[in-house]
Amino acid sequence: MSGEADDRELVTSDGVVYSFRHVALRFDGPVGGDAFALKNNKSLAETLAHRRYKGLAREAEDHSALLDMPLGEFLLGLKRNGDTFYKRFLNKHGDQSFSVFAIDDPEILGKKGVYAYYVDDELHYIGRCRDTMKKRINQGYGKIHPKNCYIDGQSTNCHLNAKITEAGDAVSLWFCDLDSDAEISAVEVDLIRRYQPAWNIQKH
Repeated sequence: MSGEADDRELVTSDGVVYSFRHVALRFDGPVGGDAFALKNNKSLAETLAHRRYKGLAREAEDHSALLDMPLGEFLLGLKRNGDTFYKRFLNKHGDQSFSVFAIDDPEILGKKGVYAYYVDDELHYIGRCRDTMKKRINQGYGKIHPKNCYIDGQSTNCHLNAKITEAGDAVSLWFCDLDSDAEISAVEVDLIRRYQPAWNIQKH
């Protein structure tokens, strides 16, 4: 979004005001759907041998002739044939459309704190970053790897990326720089509880 205000304020339940500055996001285009289909480093048989997927082995018996097929290729084939069994391998956000986005601002990349996503002027998500924003955004939410889509992947990353992708140009990122990990955690919990943002799955 263009013409953003310099900062936005969020207030905790005990009246402490936290100021969030706007952070520009660079979008490198949509990834589109079926990101899960690019995970082909293991076959269907190798995947079913993993403890997280053993429970699907019996249901996969109807596809025994395809056990040597790369997993992503197998699941995409099921999807295209209208067989919803493919969804059993994915987390609940793993079959959505994603995009690639990142922060370029060097002043932000190495910092930690609490961040917020707005759609137009409405708060939609509050999160915490106790490592670096580069790791959280550029290497996390902003880049969905095929493995993220699976039940042993990163469901939250998929969820948030899909929401941001859907919002498109209307989305903006805001950041409050904090040094204390304890404060970061406490502020995140308090603000989520108070504002109940729509994209926060767990609202305490």
